[in-house]
Amino acid sequence: MKEVLSKVIDKAIHEFGAEYAEIRAQRLSKSVLLLKEGRVDTAKKGTESGAALRVLVNGAWGFSSVGSLRIETLNNIVSETCKMAKMASLSLKKPIKLAETKPVEDHIRIKPEKDPSEISLEAKIKTMGSINKAVLSCDKRIKGCTIDYLDLTGNDHFLNSDGSFIQQDKLYVWSRITVAASQGGIFTFSREEIGSTNGYELFDKNTPEIVADRVAKRAIEQLAAKPPKGGAYPVVLGPNVVGVFVHEAFGHLAEADLALSGGVLANSIGEKVASDNVTFYDDGTAEGAFGSFKYDDEGVPAQKTLLVKDGALVGLLHNRETAQEFDVKPTGNARAEDFRVAPIIRMRNTFMAPKDYSFGELLEDINYGYYLKSFRGGQANLDGTFQVGIQEAYEIVKGELGGPVRNASISGNALKTLFKVDAVGKDFELWPGRCGKGQVAFVCDGGPHIRVQEVLVGGSA
Repeated sequence: MKEVLSKVIDKAIHEFGAEYAEIRAQRLSKSVLLLKEGRVDTAKKGTESGAALRVLVNGAWGFSSVGSLRIETLNNIVSETCKMAKMASLSLKKPIKLAETKPVEDHIRIKPEKDPSEISLEAKIKTMGSINKAVLSCDKRIKGCTIDYLDLTGNDHFLNSDGSFIQQDKLYVWSRITVAASQGGIFTFSREEIGSTNGYELFDKNTPEIVADRVAKRAIEQLAAKPPKGGAYPVVLGPNVVGVFVHEAFGHLAEADLALSGGVLANSIGEKVASDNVTFYDDGTAEGAFGSFKYDDEGVPAQKTLLVKDGALVGLLHNRETAQEFDVKPTGNARAEDFRVAPIIRMRNTFMAPKDYSFGELLEDINYGYYLKSFRGGQANLDGTFQVGIQEAYEIVKGELGGPVRNASISGNALKTLFKVDAVGKDFELWPGRCGKGQVAFVCDGGPHIRVQEVLVGGSA
């Protein structure tokens, strides 16, 4: 494979004058399942292969992809890709330059206990069916259960004109369980996601009974819940909500391409953006986490990137292009969904660092407020405004947990809210998910429990 890819790169550099070229070749196997109320709605299993060529000519990018790894096909796209870059350079205001990186030669192998590619589709359907059955048998008030399942295995080959050649195995296993419950005209929903880069042994830890108990119990409990009182209240956020808040309300703002597009953090390096209690990381090296990998799709090693330290913004997430723009080192955040698309800046495992409060200590100073345990969805804007929907919440009354609350949401300005974080717990959890930014990326987010002095609490998000 290296010889084939090298010929493509040499052609781009020596025949068509590219100042930089890279090629990513992939062979992928994928299984996709969708079960509704125990019935198999979708069951797909297949393999695909292809390659993506990206070149820099006269300071502009050209990009092409093909669903073949044949040398004849790959050679044929070189000319068109370089012409594309030359045309783009004619209207370019500022030539693109890339931060320097050290050339790497490496082969990353993954050896899971249970390789999902070696497990039959029938066995996977049986596992998902067992989860579905366990959920529906929990309580007669459970009216529906939908299960999505995805696994992806394969390998990437990356080669560039700087001298890097990286072979890297890929492995992801993911499932989302969505439950609906109803009673007396009240409808509730509960969602749980599980995922890992270790292997299919994920379901040895998350057995049907364990998953069903978590997701069904939440839906049933919310049937007896009451709507929240609208207004500004002190809140304690669980790790699941902290994670989505860090990801949606801050993490996207810290992606350097979005910062350059008008985000509020573009000129804030070194400035206070949160209280002294807040420290954020984006880490691509966490063992087994859903957003972990050894090298990104520009061949840059993954690393643990400090974004906020004791409330001060100290860094952003970069690819080679934005790193050059900011005069910093690349952080290993260039990721592409597959060979069909070019890499863009994406988060990996993004979280708030823990400190030293117990859960009880976070509650004890709140006369009346809310404990927001699990999120339903979230969104944020480049101006820093956000809204996060909550699927599981409880009142806090005189320092103690009260009754359940349903259809709550929080909203506001991310930076103003971060300045109101006055206590941070000593526990820590990471939660898997999938992030959309024109492409899908597998990520984790999380942190400890935290206390926020005041945030706007509303009804259904």
